[in-house]
Amino acid sequence: MDFFPCMLVLQVQRKQMNEDLLDLSKMFNAVKSLVRVPSVDPKYKIALLASKQDHCLVDLLHAWQDGKLPVQISSVISNHDRVGNTHVMRFLERHEIPYHYLSKSKEKNVEDEILGLVEDTDFLVLARYMQVLSGNFLKRYGKDVINIHHGLLPSFKGGNPSRQAGFVFQFPNSVLSFLCFYAFEVGVKLIGATTHFVTEELDGGPIIEQMVERVSHKDNLLSFIQKSENLEKQCLMKAIKSYCELRVLPYQHNRTVVF
Repeated sequence: MDFFPCMLVLQVQRKQMNEDLLDLSKMFNAVKSLVRVPSVDPKYKIALLASKQDHCLVDLLHAWQDGKLPVQISSVISNHDRVGNTHVMRFLERHEIPYHYLSKSKEKNVEDEILGLVEDTDFLVLARYMQVLSGNFLKRYGKDVINIHHGLLPSFKGGNPSRQAGFVFQFPNSVLSFLCFYAFEVGVKLIGATTHFVTEELDGGPIIEQMVERVSHKDNLLSFIQKSENLEKQCLMKAIKSYCELRVLPYQHNRTVVF
């Protein structure tokens, strides 16, 4: 008999949580108040944005398939036209996740198209999406956007940090390969990755997670790239999990507490 009254109390408390915590947040001038109970509330609905490099995208898709990523993936959006008979496209078709290829042209506004596809999402994840989202897009979307950056911010912001380091070389494959080539050539001892919120300032949003790994003369260019990709996957995955578990608290202008 004691079990049922206890369940009733919990249900009543759950209904009052948002209102009570909202009142409490106002006392401390909090920007917002959010309550989630994983066993009761639906999973966050997200869209993944990616370009040609797919190591982060593939990692997130497999983690979601294995139940390790507590989200619902509504769609994958890309500026890269993937052919049908690829691992990513077969995976998406098998799980009935829409793939939207949005080519950039003067005749259409890609950001308007993206907004039309993500209006019902809770937040966005840029899984190596190599296009800059404008301040206008961020204001119109009005929710959080999480990005993975191939380096330890705030150093080397932007899509081509190697140029900022004074090294100019036309590497054909990717920015990540370009960065690794530079790092390999100058003999760095640490490489890193940063996950952060997207703001109007390029790569200047509050940092959620950072990871580093030691490299040495024993590494070659291929191992540099592999280690960099692994760092990015781990860093992005951990940041998303922390965010979904409400363990990321933005404060002041550009800081976070992650616990």
